[in-house]
Amino acid sequence: MGDHLKISVITVALNSQSTIKHTVDSVSSQDYPNIEYILIDGASKDWTLDVLSYCKDKIDYFVSEKDHGIYDAMNKGIRASSGDIIGILNSDDFYFNDKVISNVVKVFEDTNCDCLYGDLLYVNKGDARKTVRYWKSGMFSPLKLRRGWMLPHPTFFVKKEIYEKYGLYNTTLRTAADYEMILRLLHKDDISVEYIPDILIKMRIGGESNSSFFNRLRGNNEDNMAWDINNLRKPRFIRFLKPLRKVQQFFLKPKI
Repeated sequence: MGDHLKISVITVALNSQSTIKHTVDSVSSQDYPNIEYILIDGASKDWTLDVLSYCKDKIDYFVSEKDHGIYDAMNKGIRASSGDIIGILNSDDFYFNDKVISNVVKVFEDTNCDCLYGDLLYVNKGDARKTVRYWKSGMFSPLKLRRGWMLPHPTFFVKKEIYEKYGLYNTTLRTAADYEMILRLLHKDDISVEYIPDILIKMRIGGESNSSFFNRLRGNNEDNMAWDINNLRKPRFIRFLKPLRKVQQFFLKPKI
């Protein structure tokens, strides 16, 4: 496998002092040589910037400034990137092993797909060795999407030219811009996609959309809005189907 494809990995962070070093080290330990690492900090007030000062040799582009939310920060990172392929690794997340990027590149090279995704493992926030949920996403189909299916956004890798052609994250959505992006690219614009049947990312439990009942309710409403924004015929029971599909994640056991 060649190493000519450049991969831009974007991490967005805010007050992530306890996890950010693990995330940075996860990127720097990848065995693929052609990685551009971009870190967008939202003006953290804890010790995040102090921790990052010891990691600056591992970061190619860094900015710390106030933003308009996580998706605005992601858009900043995409605009700043120079890679052929873009992946987003949030500050609570880390790669499953040191070969994830190499495997991702190989699939892009072998298939010339526009994007790909894999499986996700939710782990305990205090002890990343403890599995909480297993998101085995499976193959994509438009029918599954209409039945509440969603791919694990942290495992989503996309060619930069796709973002340039079809647009960035919709920042009018606070918690469902990733879902809107998937609907737009995979359903409305019908870009080519591949599935890697392996765990790519470990995510510490406790994201923005699941942090409170209000956020879960808002996320559910925004999921509905995502269909309307793209002028797609909304499935009748999508409000209930999407959260119901998550239930199986608590019972599946990964083979590690």
